[in-house]
Amino acid sequence: MQNEPFTIERRFAAPVKKVWKAITDKDEMKQWYFDLPEFKPETGFEFQFYGGAEEKQYLHKCRITEVVSEKKLTYSWRYEGYEGISFVTFDLFAEGDASRLKLTHAGLGSFPPDNPDLAKENFAEGWKQIIGESLKSYLEKDTGI
Repeated sequence: MQNEPFTIERRFAAPVKKVWKAITDKDEMKQWYFDLPEFKPETGFEFQFYGGAEEKQYLHKCRITEVVSEKKLTYSWRYEGYEGISFVTFDLFAEGDASRLKLTHAGLGSFPPDNPDLAKENFAEGWKQIIGESLKSYLEKDTGI
């Protein structure tokens, strides 16, 4: 199970264009994801950020590996000073005025098995909160329209 990718799918009452902007614009990302110093949806662009529990922060080092505008975004995800590399993919699908996002986090089994912070279960919980709650709330908040 540890080597299987983690996948989560959610439907949002928002068009693909709005979801794409939320997952690729650093000013929008900081509202629901992480506050990234820089982010550009361009293949080869590298970005990093700190995350984790208050008592133990990890430097996440990422590089964008694939961009298909308003359809797909993939980036590598690794940690400074730790073995392993994983890949996060956001796939977007239009469903009328709504959209469906499928997030896949592959390669989680490449992280050190003796570090419980990097266990697949923690990623699963984190993504459920980030995609299922934070992003959903951000995209579907009342815009006053």
